[in-house]
Amino acid sequence: MVNVFARAEMKPGCQEKYLDLLRANIPTVRAEAGCIRYEACLDTDPATRGSFVTIVESWESEAALKAHLATPHMAAFRKAAGELRCSNVVCAVEPIA
Repeated sequence: MVNVFARAEMKPGCQEKYLDLLRANIPTVRAEAGCIRYEACLDTDPATRGSFVTIVESWESEAALKAHLATPHMAAFRKAAGELRCSNVVCAVEPIA
């Protein structure tokens, strides 16, 4: 299994548009082969809640994650979302046991 944490910092006033893009994309991602979990999350801290969106993902394998990243819907999402973000940090990890 591969877990992914993708944390995006939003440009001012862009979080809702970004969330709309995510909401439209989530059902398609969840239907992909190998997708175990794909959730959009907001910070619980009120000071950062409007500034960041974190996507928490779990995939059956690295191959499933790579296939996900190569899909046309993800290319379209990255293109549309890119103008809404200041930065994006992605961390992929594997459980040790």
